[in-house]
Amino acid sequence: MSDVTRARHGRPVHHWRRDLVELAALFTAVAVADGVANLIGHGPDGPALLAISALALAATAAFHTWWARCHGHAPPPPPAGDTGARQAATARSAGPGDGADGMPGTSTLWRMRTTVQDEPGSLAALCTALAGHRVDILSLQTHPLADGTVDEFLLRAPGALSAAELTRAVAAAGGASTYIERADAHDLVDAPTRVLGLATRTALDAAELPLALRQLLGRCTIRSLPGRGRDQEEVPAEGVLEETVMRLRAPEGGVLSVERPYLPFTPTEFARARALVELDARLGPRLPDGQDTLTLPAGDDIAVRRIDTGGLAAAKAMHERCSARTLTLRYHGPVGDADRYLHHLLSPRFGRTLAAQTSTGRIVGLGHLLWDGDETEVALLVEDDWQRRGVGAELLRRLVAMAREAHCDSVYAVTQASNTGMVTAMRGLGLPLDYQVEEGTLVITARLAAEPSARPAYDTAHRD
Repeated sequence: MSDVTRARHGRPVHHWRRDLVELAALFTAVAVADGVANLIGHGPDGPALLAISALALAATAAFHTWWARCHGHAPPPPPAGDTGARQAATARSAGPGDGADGMPGTSTLWRMRTTVQDEPGSLAALCTALAGHRVDILSLQTHPLADGTVDEFLLRAPGALSAAELTRAVAAAGGASTYIERADAHDLVDAPTRVLGLATRTALDAAELPLALRQLLGRCTIRSLPGRGRDQEEVPAEGVLEETVMRLRAPEGGVLSVERPYLPFTPTEFARARALVELDARLGPRLPDGQDTLTLPAGDDIAVRRIDTGGLAAAKAMHERCSARTLTLRYHGPVGDADRYLHHLLSPRFGRTLAAQTSTGRIVGLGHLLWDGDETEVALLVEDDWQRRGVGAELLRRLVAMAREAHCDSVYAVTQASNTGMVTAMRGLGLPLDYQVEEGTLVITARLAAEPSARPAYDTAHRD
């Protein structure tokens, strides 16, 4: 075994050649010292030479000590081609505006759902593929199914990485039935916290149930079916889940149907939705407490508060005090059908209603915020004697604020060109307006934000 190999294993190495050299050097030094001693001892200047030699040795020792103190901790000389300058440390920021590679740049939040085989290593292969594209996994939820596992990710990807490229990378790693959409800052909240927040909002306000389901399940269509006939008999108390459709017993009776054709529901989503509906049913009808008292420009005081179907009688009484022209401008149809619309309009399943009341409790104005697919409708009805006093403008302003809270991108009003009061109120919002004539009616759309929200409004429909 060679000396080098033995030294790597920590064994002592005896260099016999070095020992011979050291022994020869020792004999030579003794011989030189003996010659010098004889020269100094027998020469006439022996003592002087001895003193000079002592001084030279002392000076040499002093110089060696000074040199060691000054240069003993100096760094080794730089290699060839090195300038000796220290490289600046690379700073990395974790802010949302940084790219996925840690350098300043744009990044994009994505919500992605894909199905993988339920076998060891499938999720690891998927994560490795995402890491290869500098994609950061912010959160992950797994939903085991009979024929695989659905993984739901919240991702932060480089801004240059498109959805198609991300989907191809996931497919190459074994992902199937991949769905991806843009996310926003609201999605950064973990799933349990988000569900608890939705449950709290539902507990405080019955009108929040449709919005809570919408935010929980994403883009979907929610229909409230009547509480009679075959639909109610088919749905058991625990509900029904059929891939892209779930049906639940509505708290007020009937059936709540939720459809999402582009992506099947998971058992976890079904359980969460059913829990929210059961919570709403146990708490019963409810509205947030409180009202605002406002002084109109003419000096009259009115109160503005939320109402639901419990205010149906008072709303019908206001209808009876309104002229036929006022009702026609509002409902665009036969005046006799106006009362039939009220139960639907006041139901919290289809939107929110604000009422303007006098000090005696009489309703003099109604404002409705109605969920209509990806858009949101606003509608106003003010009693004839209270028109042109600012009641409609105040109701409309508050409805628009509610629409913003629900992450709506726009609101629209369906009216007629002769309804100058509604047109003036929409212009008074100070928002960008679009005008369009459809089948003899005027549709005015107000844009609430410059950029579309990642959460469209609650999608609902009603079937008689």
